[in-house]
Amino acid sequence: MANHQKDFLFVLIKSLSKSEKRQFKIFASRLETSSNTKFIELFNILDKTESYDEKLILKSGIIKKVQLSNLKSYLYKQILVSIRLNIPSQNIRYQLREQIDFATILYNKGLYKQSLKILDKTKTQAIENDEKLMAYEIVEFEKLIESQYITRSIQGRADELVIQAKELNYQNTISSKLSNLSLQLYGIMLKTGYVKSDEEYKYIDDYFNKHISKLDENKFGFREKYWFYNANLWRSFLVQDFLGSYKFAFKWVTLFYDNSNMIFLNPVFFLKGNNYLLESLYMLKYQTKFKKYLTLLEETIKDPRFPSNDNIASLAFLYMYNNKLNYHIMEGTFAESEYLIPEILSKLKTHNEHLDEHHEMLFFYKIASIYFGVGKYNESIFYLEKIINNKNLSMREDLMCFARILCLIAHYELGKDFYLETQLKNTYKFLIKMNDLHEVQKEIIRFLRNLNSIYPSDIKKEFIKMKERFVELEQNTYEKRAFLYLDIISWLESKIENRKISDIIKEKAKRSNR
Repeated sequence: MANHQKDFLFVLIKSLSKSEKRQFKIFASRLETSSNTKFIELFNILDKTESYDEKLILKSGIIKKVQLSNLKSYLYKQILVSIRLNIPSQNIRYQLREQIDFATILYNKGLYKQSLKILDKTKTQAIENDEKLMAYEIVEFEKLIESQYITRSIQGRADELVIQAKELNYQNTISSKLSNLSLQLYGIMLKTGYVKSDEEYKYIDDYFNKHISKLDENKFGFREKYWFYNANLWRSFLVQDFLGSYKFAFKWVTLFYDNSNMIFLNPVFFLKGNNYLLESLYMLKYQTKFKKYLTLLEETIKDPRFPSNDNIASLAFLYMYNNKLNYHIMEGTFAESEYLIPEILSKLKTHNEHLDEHHEMLFFYKIASIYFGVGKYNESIFYLEKIINNKNLSMREDLMCFARILCLIAHYELGKDFYLETQLKNTYKFLIKMNDLHEVQKEIIRFLRNLNSIYPSDIKKEFIKMKERFVELEQNTYEKRAFLYLDIISWLESKIENRKISDIIKEKAKRSNR
């Protein structure tokens, strides 16, 4: 996955498309008298190599070591300038920024009326596209010009600008407060995870209500609504209120579909909202709605108007394929989803620089779950061990925990008693070190540790007893999320009834089809 220790210039060059490389070379040739300038030569060397190698650059003789840092900085800047000059004209933010730059040039030349005319038109565009920060910047610029040059073009111009500035400042302040709250809640999620007690629930609720108590949703515009739904969503996730997370994710996505131009202006927010909606539906096991919104998302991404760049392509891949796997896991159609695995592994290489290691490991866990569901336990163990042996997942202890537990069960299914005993010891040591060990995890370990000491004739009774215990735990608000990682109840039922786990899950999916 993305290695942030790599040389930034090298990573930037490798991210360029063929057309962007061609455009850069045309742009660079205009800057210098010769196409064989040092920075173009450096570009060509880095473009042709598979990994950054400073020794190779110095060996080429184009530059001395003491000059290399400055040359790299210059090349980095020129690449960005070249890309900036070739950005698609349909990007409204770049259009607005360009017009503000034009107005600044005219202002500096003393052409105030011309500058104001451009600013007024650009301000209208900014407000129409909910770019209120830019609109506020424009109003402040207009105030500056009006204070220096009395145009007398509009009666009461000063009052008009003051009112606009106050309105935009209020809306931007609300957006900032809500985005701050959303980020703070996300930070709590990373630091402490989901709430595990009534005390933690009350703390989050009080914290949230304190920050939104004075806000009036009826006065919100598009951006304020977006951040309001975002903050409510994170509050719902934290307290494991999946119905609440579904409610606000649905509002978030509906907001975009009701303002379709915003989908193409804010594609990242749109994609994230859909991902949270699908995640909520997965947690609630609402298969019909899940399939509906997954299909709708895929159709929207394929729309020719939907923006395309490296970041958006990586997010679209992440959210689409993650939720495709979720759908098959929820439906129990493990065999039908195997075709996705080679596609995912191939696309993981393509998007290597744009996805973090956690998302790669999450894919591996779901691939392992698919293989487990079709009874390919060795393949399942292969991907689970990629997670278990990863030393960089300190932020996702839950993923590490359930990877180890699923690996234990896979070894049990294979009848590898020696490996099972080793895995039990290692998993037990790991769980003891965990800060947020849940009762579900404790019960699974107790259960698996005792399996080898139970007479074969009594194993079915033990499975039945443990199923009853897990059904009880599933009703606990603070324990139920664990069953989304590992459907231990369906596995126990498959052992009790001597049937495939996929058949058990399929039957459940049909019974609860919503």
